[in-house]
Amino acid sequence: MLKYRLISAFVLIPIVIAALFLLPPVGFAIVTLAVCMLAAWEWGQLSGFNSRTQRVWLAVLCGLVLALMLFMLPEYHHNIHQPMVEVSLWASLVWWIIALALVLGYPASAAMWRHSKPLKLIFGILTIIPFFWGMLALRAWHYDENHYSGAIWLLYIMILVWGADSGAYMFGKLFGKHKLAPKVSPGKTWQGFIGGLVTAGIISWAYGAWANLDVAPSTLLLCSVIAALASVLGDLTESMFKREAGIKDSGHLIPGHGGILDRIDSLTAAIPVFACLLLLVFRTI
Repeated sequence: MLKYRLISAFVLIPIVIAALFLLPPVGFAIVTLAVCMLAAWEWGQLSGFNSRTQRVWLAVLCGLVLALMLFMLPEYHHNIHQPMVEVSLWASLVWWIIALALVLGYPASAAMWRHSKPLKLIFGILTIIPFFWGMLALRAWHYDENHYSGAIWLLYIMILVWGADSGAYMFGKLFGKHKLAPKVSPGKTWQGFIGGLVTAGIISWAYGAWANLDVAPSTLLLCSVIAALASVLGDLTESMFKREAGIKDSGHLIPGHGGILDRIDSLTAAIPVFACLLLLVFRTI
């Protein structure tokens, strides 16, 4: 299993970096849309749709909705302050606050949505669509001045999430004693959680110094720590839905890693929350 995980990582990481820096905005949007369609396919299983046909239609519908939203934007939309985008990012902030309450209250909180496919689909919409717009919003960051500014920001948030996850894993293995959310994800500990936040703070300081980002260090640190918190919540939320669905992995697309959602669950929370804080709350663009 470890061998497959390492091989997949060595293959996927260069592809992700190439997509960030080499694809034009339209190409990047198309690739992100395809990822979201795959995530919607897997979310169908979390929602209780076991039929492949139903899940295919969910993926197609997701792609059509996102494509329609893209076509509704003005032709010149490198300025991301469009009502449709801003509403999606604010909705993400609200959704992850609700998700926090659901995770903290689990399993009692599942009584309200356990047998409701429409409600679980709404949760999926609030997870996938803001993630899509968070990706595009950050990629459009100062695009007219520098085509790579947004790619640097997206690379940053990905490194932040992956680094925090690795820090949490190492601290948890070395010092983990107290379970963080045993009813949702028994493997996570408070020591690992704190270690992940410390790692995120170090990455924020180091990346800010290296990349010379045009954001106040205190603002970057605050947004980064909250995004790291959101990434943990994204992971726990997917674990909660998988537990209710009685499955270990959301899919089997990536050898050794499970499905698309298993790989991007942390990013689906961290990216739109980070984009909302940086672009809408602190208005750094």
